[in-house]
Amino acid sequence: MTSSIIQLATEQKSAEVTDWAARIGWVVGLLLFVALLYWLMREGWKWRGTLQGDLPELPTAPEDAGEPRLTMTGRYHGSTTAGQWLDRVVARGLGTRSRAELTLTDAGLDVVRPGAQDFFVPAAALRGARLDKGIAGKVLPEGGLLVITWVLGDQELDSGFRSDRAAEHSAWVAALTDLTSKNIKITETEGAR
Repeated sequence: MTSSIIQLATEQKSAEVTDWAARIGWVVGLLLFVALLYWLMREGWKWRGTLQGDLPELPTAPEDAGEPRLTMTGRYHGSTTAGQWLDRVVARGLGTRSRAELTLTDAGLDVVRPGAQDFFVPAAALRGARLDKGIAGKVLPEGGLLVITWVLGDQELDSGFRSDRAAEHSAWVAALTDLTSKNIKITETEGAR
C-alpha cells in the first residue's frame, strides 16, 4: 500500500514539473506574431495613403470667414469616398480620428482638430449633410453620426462627426442643406449668364 502511495506521489510530482523553456518560447512566438500583425496593418495604412496621394492639399480657413451660423464640439471619425461608407480616405490626415470643433459660416465649414491637421470646406464645395449610423470603423445608433458630403479636388467625400450633444445634429443638417441649396442656386444663376 505504501509503495503504491509513493509511486502515485512520484507520478504527480513529475506531472507538475513545468517546461519553462517551452512556455517562454510560446510567449516570445506570440509576441512576434502580434508585432508582425501590427507592422502589416501600419504598412497597409501607409500604402492606402500612397494610393490616395493625388488628393490636393486641404484648404485652410480664410482670415475673415464671417459670422458663425453654428458651432459644435465633438469627434471627427474620419472620411470616406462619398457613398462608400467603408472606403476610408487616409491621405492628407483625413484618416486621423480626433476631437473636433466645427464652425459653419456663410464662407464654409471650418474644422479645427487638436492634434491633427485642421481643414476648411468652402461653401461652394459643400454638397449636403445627413444623419447616418456609420462610417468606416465607427458604427453608432441610427442617426448618431452627422455625415457631411463635400468635394476635395475632383473627389467627393463623406466626413463623419459626432457632437458632444447629439441633439444638435438635426440643426446642422438643416443649416448645411440651406447653405448648399443657396450655393446651387447661385451656381445655376452664374451658369445661365
